[in-house]
Amino acid sequence: MELSKKDRLSIPRQPMPEQAAEERIKNFKEVNLGFTEEYAKLEALRCLQCPKPKCVEGCPVGVKIKDFISLVAQGEYLKAAEKIKEDNALPAICGRVCPQEEQCEAKCIIGAKGEPVAIGRLERFVADFERNYGGIKQAKVINKNGYKVAIIGSGPAGLSCAGDLVQLGYDVTVFEALHELGGVLTYGIPEFRLPKEIVKAEIKALENLGVEFRTNIVIGLTYTIDELFSLGYSAVFIAVGAGLPNFLNIPGENLNGIYSSNEFLTRVNLMKAYNFPEYDTPIFNLRDKRVAVFGGGNTAMDAVRTAKRLGAKDAYIIYRRTENEMPARKEEIYHAKEEQIEFIFLANPVEFIGDNEGNLKAVKLQKMELGEPDSSGRRKPIPIPGSEYILEIEAAVIAIGNGSNPIIKNTTPDLTFNKWGNIVVDPETLATSKPGVFAGGDIVTGGATVILAMGAGRKAAKSIDDYIKTKYLI
Repeated sequence: MELSKKDRLSIPRQPMPEQAAEERIKNFKEVNLGFTEEYAKLEALRCLQCPKPKCVEGCPVGVKIKDFISLVAQGEYLKAAEKIKEDNALPAICGRVCPQEEQCEAKCIIGAKGEPVAIGRLERFVADFERNYGGIKQAKVINKNGYKVAIIGSGPAGLSCAGDLVQLGYDVTVFEALHELGGVLTYGIPEFRLPKEIVKAEIKALENLGVEFRTNIVIGLTYTIDELFSLGYSAVFIAVGAGLPNFLNIPGENLNGIYSSNEFLTRVNLMKAYNFPEYDTPIFNLRDKRVAVFGGGNTAMDAVRTAKRLGAKDAYIIYRRTENEMPARKEEIYHAKEEQIEFIFLANPVEFIGDNEGNLKAVKLQKMELGEPDSSGRRKPIPIPGSEYILEIEAAVIAIGNGSNPIIKNTTPDLTFNKWGNIVVDPETLATSKPGVFAGGDIVTGGATVILAMGAGRKAAKSIDDYIKTKYLI
């Protein structure tokens, strides 16, 4: 029976089942457990099936949202998965880590007067159902066209570009500097938010399509970009992300017990330090210690919640603005509060203090107040003179953003970079100053979201296809 608009609007947004906070802080298992089939169908019935769905405008990869949700409501979950994968090669990942509340769900018409349809949760349900019960179906690959494309980096931008290009008939090779594939999906996002088995399953699907992955190859050192062309590649897509950590540049930052978020999360996520000594990857012993994480984004939330799971007695987020200005997802902040993370707002570190053996023992903080908005649109934090105080801590993680690794810049002189070290591209095509070379994701935009990087990968794939067809008249 077809539901009326009134009936659909009367259905409340379905809750996400999750581990209880007191249990999940003791393990690295996934916090959100996923919709049941009953929840998924009820949530899908909330969708009004708008003739001109605005939610699609908010999706960087253009998923046909109302179509896949309609299939969920009918119980056609495998068909819903196929529909999503027409535009999104990594739905199980996006359904978990993308900020839908700022993108597709922000455009949902129901959200104007109530809670929007839980598009991300439905996407996750569909992808998980396909993986667990249907087997991941492979898209049909068209005949090979004989041209090769090199992709540098196996993060979300590189993976989405590879998925589109291989289905257009190209021989695609993805070069990854690390020993595990996935980029930030593997080393940057904790297991409790994105299980690595899911990343591996999505990558395996691309391998089955014919994408070749090569690990432990640093482009700029192992091969230069010019050498890739000499190896027969007709185009190159640079998707190396922004992996060079920013630091506070304050006294004492070299004390033992201080990490960049990159090193801290890479040790824990990629190298499984949380399973020490089963995995021989040491990390500073945080059990019963006081740990401070500096920053207010998703990476800071990931780091502080990881520290809590590693046994920290007290885990702090120290942020120089207020909660209203924090760029982290609301869900991550909510989960952190549930996990007894302590938030210290309007405070800025000015000095780390160590003991006689070079170990961190405290941080000197200065109180801040908010002034006029700065270039980011957020109110600028201003130091309050004479307001310094000491917070005792034994470990710290710096999570204030990343820059770009200079290896490619230093070995590719005809590639144009901006003052921040990001590659300059044509915004419409993502073409760089070097013919045949395209770039996208965080190496172009600076730190952004997984789905925006995927959108760049899809745009680059189309541009690379156009470039090769035009150059070689195929």
